[in-house]
Amino acid sequence: MQVLVLNGSPHFDQGATGHVLRPFREGMEQAGATVETFYTKKMDVSPCLGCFTCWTKTPGTCVQRDDMDELLPKIGKSDIVVLATPVYVDGMTSTMKKILDRSIPLIHGFCEIIDDHCRHPPRDILNQDGKIALVSVCGFAELDNFDPLLYHVKAMAKNMHREFAGAILRPYAWAIPPALKMDMDLSELMDALKNAGRQLIKDGQFDSDTREMISRDILPRETVVEFLNAWISENLERDTD
Repeated sequence: MQVLVLNGSPHFDQGATGHVLRPFREGMEQAGATVETFYTKKMDVSPCLGCFTCWTKTPGTCVQRDDMDELLPKIGKSDIVVLATPVYVDGMTSTMKKILDRSIPLIHGFCEIIDDHCRHPPRDILNQDGKIALVSVCGFAELDNFDPLLYHVKAMAKNMHREFAGAILRPYAWAIPPALKMDMDLSELMDALKNAGRQLIKDGQFDSDTREMISRDILPRETVVEFLNAWISENLERDTD
């Protein structure tokens, strides 16, 4: 099974997204998947021009020549596309959004009524048996901070004719390294992330117990706020020195 991971974190593997993605990817590989990761910030991808040339004059081909030439066929053919992104202003990072905007050559410009909704039919390059999964982290403690992003990705999956396999959501994932320094036992969380990767490959989805274990509180919400404010205060002091 071919899995394409798009890591939208500007911190690559070193940020909160990377801390969550690492065991998740390990679980997918343990289940036998071939996993290829692209870091969206490292890619030379220009914004969509909104010219619709990929639907009219050069159907299926964007007029811009950049790293999407390599990435677009991989998005189309992969069995699973994993979108991994921190929550930025209630959505995904801008580098991730650019790539998804530039993926419209995978669908036709014509419209049809599909499942009682106006949609663009897929081109042959698009694997309609494929799935899309979301892995996301946010700074705050409440799960509803993921709601706008989750709604967006579900809608995108439907328009890209792929099944939405589910989401792995980890609030205040930035607290994982400090929690480990405090000698907190996070082995259940790490095991759950690996298990989620295995489940995605073997079952095509995540079970509720695994999702709940990954999203569970590891610190009181008041402590989360204290940590966030302490980090801001520390960096403000550095800026004024």
